[in-house]
Amino acid sequence: MSLRLRINLIVAGIVTVLVAAMIALQLDNLRNAVREEIAATHRVSTQLLARVALVYAQSGPHALVRFLDRLGRVRANEITVTDAGGTVLYRSPPSTYKMGREAPRWFAALVLPPPSRQVIQFGWGRMTIEAEPSRAVLDGWDEVVTLAAIGAAGLLVINLLVFWAMGRALRPLSQIVSALDRLKAGDFSVTLPALPGREAGALAAAFNRMAAVLQENLANRQRAFEAERRLSASRELAGLIETHIESERREIARALHDELGQSVTAIRSLALSVARRCGEADRESAQAAGVIAEEAGRLYEAMHSMIPRLAPMELETLGLAGAIAGLVERARAAHPGVSIEQDLRELPPELPAAATLAAYRIVQEGLTNALQHSAARRVRVLVAREDEALVVRVLDDGVGPPADWSRPGHFGLRWLGDRADALGGELGLARRAEGGTELRARLPLAPVAAAAEAAA
Repeated sequence: MSLRLRINLIVAGIVTVLVAAMIALQLDNLRNAVREEIAATHRVSTQLLARVALVYAQSGPHALVRFLDRLGRVRANEITVTDAGGTVLYRSPPSTYKMGREAPRWFAALVLPPPSRQVIQFGWGRMTIEAEPSRAVLDGWDEVVTLAAIGAAGLLVINLLVFWAMGRALRPLSQIVSALDRLKAGDFSVTLPALPGREAGALAAAFNRMAAVLQENLANRQRAFEAERRLSASRELAGLIETHIESERREIARALHDELGQSVTAIRSLALSVARRCGEADRESAQAAGVIAEEAGRLYEAMHSMIPRLAPMELETLGLAGAIAGLVERARAAHPGVSIEQDLRELPPELPAAATLAAYRIVQEGLTNALQHSAARRVRVLVAREDEALVVRVLDDGVGPPADWSRPGHFGLRWLGDRADALGGELGLARRAEGGTELRARLPLAPVAAAAEAAA
């Protein structure tokens, strides 16, 4: 049932109750009026007829009957004259007022007054005067019918007016419903005009605000989706670049080890041979050859120290644990005054290449920062598996991280953070409660689990 029809039925019910109340009040007033009228008319008629009838009755019944014939019908009274034997000598003629019509019995029962009868005795007979309210009741019935007809017409007119007025008043709601349907269908650009009426105007304003918020949220989601897509593309590109860089590093490391290393070794050997041959005969040449041999040796050591930084070749042969152990040994040799400990446990036998390389680079960067920038005297390297992730921690007792370590410019940490993000992990640098720095990274092993499931 529509709101318009529901309101119309409510108004119709209220009007019907009011009309019924008016009719009930009218019936009560009518009953009192009829009783008062009949009682008053009967009282007056009885008093007058009693006096007149006594005068005419002295001349005999014929004189009284002739008088009553000339008098005719007395309104709301029924007059009967009988002799001593009960024979009817006279009866009031029927009323010509609204002849042939009677009020319904149920209505007459509602308004009829109590019966009223007066008997006047004569020597030769008697005259009976009875109240006869049928015409008054019929008048009351006609008034009630007229009032009911007026009420019904008024009810119909009021209902039509209310139906029309509610249609105009509720017309903005159809616009709002139509706009909501369009919004449900995906048209988020829909707006409502300024609707008439305070409530409708408030609804339209609220709807427009909601539509604006929806549009803004959709735009934000679209921008977030585009940003996520660009970020994903950037991460993919960064991964490709990182893979290419690592490949180039390995090539450079192999070139240093296989080609330049051999060439430098050959130069040193030749220089030593020249120095031995010159001997005492040509001291200057021997000294120059010795200098070349020393520089070649230093160059060879420098090249060998660069190779692990360029590409940890131990990862391919020794795995993550062996490569980190080698890295720690070289750090101990370069910094004999620093205590460097390692704790490598529960490492999976097979790790993703990207996670393995990232873990190695994180340990490498952590050791470099602790030994070169933190003035640490004790460093601990911990690598362990926790749930489905590889956790890497480098702790030291140095001066702690700088307050602005996360600002642009700390490329090493940013590069490691990007690597961890690309793997779906996280990296953080924090000051330890007991002093010093903790570099912590969590690298998921989900790709390994996924590969195992696929193989199964």
